[in-house]
Amino acid sequence: MPVFCEVALPVPLDRTFTYAVREGQSPQRGARVIAPFRTEKLIGVVTAVSEQRPADFELRFVEAVLDQEPLLSEQLLELAEWIAHYYLAPLGEVLRAMLPLTAEVRRTVYYRITDLGRDVLAEAVGDEGECVFPGPQVRGTGGTRRQGWGTQVRGLPPLAPSHPTEEDLSVGAPAKRAKDGAPKRGGKALSVEEQDLDRRVLARLQSGEAVKVSTLRTATAASLPVLARLVKRKWIARETLAGERDARRMERFAVLMAESACGNGRELTKKQQAILGELAARGGEVPLAELRRRNPISSTLQTLVRRGLVRIEERAAAFHLGGLPPTAAAIELNAAQKAALAALTAGLGAFRPFLLHGVTGSGKTAVYLAAMQQALDRGFSSILLVPEIGLTPQMAGLLDRAFGERVALLHSALTPEERSEQWRRIRRGEAPIVVGTRSAIFAPAPKLGLILVDEEQDQSYKQEETPRYNARDVAVMRAKLAGAVAVLGSATPSLESWRNAAQGKYTRLELGERVMNRPLPEVELIDMRREFRETGREELFSRSLIEQTRAALERGEQALILLNRRGYSFAVICRACGEKLECQNCAIALTHHKSALGAEAELARAGQRLECHYCGYKRTVPARCPKCESEYLYYLGAGSEQGEERLAEIFPGARIGRMDRDTVRGRHDLEHLLARLHAGEINLLVGTQMIAKGHDIHGVTLVGVVGCDHALALPDFRAAERVFQLIAQVSGRAGRGELEGRVVVQTYYPDHYAILAAVEHDYAAFAERELKYRRWMHYPPFGALANVLVQSPKLEEAAGWASTLAKSLLPNQTTPEGVRVLGPCTAPIARIKGVYRFHMILKSGSRRALNAALRGMLAHAEEAGVPRRNLVVDVDPLRLM
Repeated sequence: MPVFCEVALPVPLDRTFTYAVREGQSPQRGARVIAPFRTEKLIGVVTAVSEQRPADFELRFVEAVLDQEPLLSEQLLELAEWIAHYYLAPLGEVLRAMLPLTAEVRRTVYYRITDLGRDVLAEAVGDEGECVFPGPQVRGTGGTRRQGWGTQVRGLPPLAPSHPTEEDLSVGAPAKRAKDGAPKRGGKALSVEEQDLDRRVLARLQSGEAVKVSTLRTATAASLPVLARLVKRKWIARETLAGERDARRMERFAVLMAESACGNGRELTKKQQAILGELAARGGEVPLAELRRRNPISSTLQTLVRRGLVRIEERAAAFHLGGLPPTAAAIELNAAQKAALAALTAGLGAFRPFLLHGVTGSGKTAVYLAAMQQALDRGFSSILLVPEIGLTPQMAGLLDRAFGERVALLHSALTPEERSEQWRRIRRGEAPIVVGTRSAIFAPAPKLGLILVDEEQDQSYKQEETPRYNARDVAVMRAKLAGAVAVLGSATPSLESWRNAAQGKYTRLELGERVMNRPLPEVELIDMRREFRETGREELFSRSLIEQTRAALERGEQALILLNRRGYSFAVICRACGEKLECQNCAIALTHHKSALGAEAELARAGQRLECHYCGYKRTVPARCPKCESEYLYYLGAGSEQGEERLAEIFPGARIGRMDRDTVRGRHDLEHLLARLHAGEINLLVGTQMIAKGHDIHGVTLVGVVGCDHALALPDFRAAERVFQLIAQVSGRAGRGELEGRVVVQTYYPDHYAILAAVEHDYAAFAERELKYRRWMHYPPFGALANVLVQSPKLEEAAGWASTLAKSLLPNQTTPEGVRVLGPCTAPIARIKGVYRFHMILKSGSRRALNAALRGMLAHAEEAGVPRRNLVVDVDPLRLM
């Protein structure tokens, strides 16, 4: 029986931790345990068990074993270890991302007073029970009192502006005080109210017992930031306890009893008769929540329950896959689709990676569904990844029609209980068809035979927090470990996948024509420089786009307008001094948002909302420039809100909708918006790149592309690729039904090769040109890339750490050859959420050399005292901002 185990914990440390196992506990590799870590109880995953004591040091015991059998298979554990190695991510954080089971564990936070906090509280208790804070004593009438730190007379709040810190209480430590003698907090002295709040917290905890955070906050009115400040001062300690909880979703039903037909021999009121009548009409049972919405008087229902006419039953809640109804009946596969399906089917049972390259509207989704059916017939399960939650309603509708209850859904918009329920269904084999966003690649599908990645080029597959994996690449690796077929599908593949196919690493399958021989939309290019010369004014929409939109609406058709910026205007600028209104936490201009539609001049009006899309900071537009006091503040640029407003002015009779992150916030917002679009309730939709993501709306015949070429000016080597992909993808929304489509592209760069290739629907020409530039500059796919980000709230600290790490990467005996370092320098966005950012870019022709260089850098960072949490290592980055 093992007596020791290695546990991977979700902490930013590149190691596992050894724990002792109590008698009766039998953890297995791949099972979850609750283990103490510092003052907390964390959920970890066992990676190894042993009977041999690893070293001569004191061990802590595992608190509890949550799983009697391994929750993660050896295949998934091997995948986790590969991700941790390749992306240089802590194994514990990788395993946490793999297990969406937070609903099954109850975590409770407690606070306890420390010895230092007890000393401070004791110092604060003066003669005769008066509570004062430490300071020099002054003798006078009425006894001893203290001053300097403040005085509190019975019944009055303390006058002290602050408490002493741990440094203040230490011998010889200089006091951090404001000019009036009060200690500082973040450069400011604590107010009397804040000081009194600190005292109340310490007084509530003085018994020494741990107090639950909710109890402590209720008793003292202390906020979480206040408690965090006291923890930082080491006056109180934060502890967490973890335990199992029942995560099953339950639903209560009102059930009609047999005796209800005769009223149980008693006369019934009209309200009681109404409830019994509804139950009888609904088959004898109704969900309790629905019944209460219709009959809000709960006492009436309780009376019926007491009289034995109705009983309340609790059952497992049903999960509704949801989704949009399919827009058209299933069509027979054409010759190209059948050839692609035959190739995929022939590969089942072994590792075979495919690149399915098909123009927009060529029927790639139909091939996916047919391939999943073939896999299911052979006893294999399948995983289908979509880049955004916005695509899951449409795909869920198709899968529901094809596979019914055998489909499971995994994405971040589900509640924790729903995610846990779906994950368990997959693991039990009840749902061999899995659809979801990037995290669905970790679904515990038994006997996995097919993995499909739709729109494989999409940036959404790259996670922008630890672990920073790309689900597309993880999908290929998982298919390799499982001996499964991997299919990467797109009309505009990433250049990495395109080159892998050219080198023979992937088998390329082509769908060169749209289904039913429908033509690709004709694209018109509008030179906005010429438009300005001819009209003499700067307009958001060109004359041609307005005329063609009007014609489409008059014919009863639908139109989409892509305006790839959120908000009303993307900056507010002072015309007098050029000052740009920036976020107080981030080095980025604030975006202007309007609360309602209405005609408005360019002049900014005081009181309207400015918002930072990075940290969420909000403020109103000031009446005057904060720098020069000028009143001439103007909006700069246009976003989707302004586009919606201008379209409403131009087409007052149009039924206009908007699709961006401001209108699509909740789980069902996008589904509702798309349902209205499919039903024809919206005939003119404006939005950001969300409208370009694979939506199949047969009534759309016109697409307008406005202002997406601004990305060409960004300091990013992928800029041209992204602009081409965006134009090509949104163009593909036009003409997917019986009517032909048309696209109008407005640009200030009409001669750029990416835009010209997108106009001609010529991906091969674009790829050939772009790959030539990438080869010259040794950028992916002709080299490996990593972005190292150094962060700190202190500018000098971040700069110093970046310099230290850069020196460790200079050519020497330990640094691998062939690794080039660019930087360090300030990141393009120098500060986000109050944290300063410096970065370095590492390039190498060898992934092994790059990985070794990064590991050497992390080892040097640990030796130099650079905290791991202040370092971000992004391998194969898609964003360098």
